[in-house]
Amino acid sequence: MNHALTHDQIFDSVREILCDALGVDEDDVTPAASLTKDLGAESIDFLDINFKIEKKFSTPEKAFKINQGELFPENLTSDASLVKDGKFTDAGMELLRTKMPHVDYSAFDADRSVDNVSELFTVKSLCDFVARKLAA
Repeated sequence: MNHALTHDQIFDSVREILCDALGVDEDDVTPAASLTKDLGAESIDFLDINFKIEKKFSTPEKAFKINQGELFPENLTSDASLVKDGKFTDAGMELLRTKMPHVDYSAFDADRSVDNVSELFTVKSLCDFVARKLAA
């Protein structure tokens, strides 16, 4: 694979990864589909998806390496400055936006519930992540 992948090529590869990792039908993998709510992903699946994305988009010339917490956040909820009463604080939201610019926060901003953070991860956010990382 070269660096000049089209959005459609990235989407097709991500869809293939999600079908394999989650055992879902291709028709269910739409850009707006939430990995957890719509496709049934659980936390253990995120590791598998992470690994499969690295493998799929690596080339002999350049490894596609995803750093810990780069694609999916980790250990943010234990920090009192980031989360208060089960909701992300302004500082927490700022950190999420900085760490994960590939995610659309428009619907999440109103709620900010830690319990719903996994719903931020959509097929589109995965595709956007891959596209940003390949362009870097």
